[in-house]
Amino acid sequence: MKSTREKILMSLLKKPQSTVSDLAEAVKINNISVRHHLSNLQADNLITAEEERHGVGRPRLVYSLTEDGMEKFPTRYWRLANRILGQVRNSLTPQQLKDLFSSIASDIAKDHKKNVSQLSFEEKINYVNQLLNEEGFEVELEKKDSHYVLHEVNCPYFQVVQNHPEVCTFDQVLISEMLSIPIEKINCIVSGAKQCSYIIPLINSMEKV
Repeated sequence: MKSTREKILMSLLKKPQSTVSDLAEAVKINNISVRHHLSNLQADNLITAEEERHGVGRPRLVYSLTEDGMEKFPTRYWRLANRILGQVRNSLTPQQLKDLFSSIASDIAKDHKKNVSQLSFEEKINYVNQLLNEEGFEVELEKKDSHYVLHEVNCPYFQVVQNHPEVCTFDQVLISEMLSIPIEKINCIVSGAKQCSYIIPLINSMEKV
């Protein structure tokens, strides 16, 4: 049986921009209880609220799912991605497919490089960490005497890269482009490792690259 929290999320999936009264009716609880659950869901960044005008008087709040909220529901994007890449593979050579993902990563890096142009090297690495998190990677950094080791403890594209390892090019190129240095991949989840790991040569934190 679904919890009240899950029922509210499901209601917002079916009917975005619902009011408290809409949700109370859908979930069969009173408005006060709905507001309590909505506050907790907002704190967890699963829903968002915005004001909506409806005639005279004060605007009312309407609620919708955030991207994090949408991720609570089963998705099959990877199946579609696998089918699309299967079709693309029939038209491109393996190298061309690899170059395609490199180009995508380069475009993303280009959008962000202006934000890191004046940062120290260590600040750039922290920025890359944040950027990878936004892309769905959980990242751990390990600092050695002459280099960093960046560990990706998960792969958000795992269901796709098993059939299309060319996708693995994406994050390596993104990291390298953002830091403006070559990096070395030493572990890969797809090859059976527990995590993907990259060696990043250490540049003096006061040096701009």
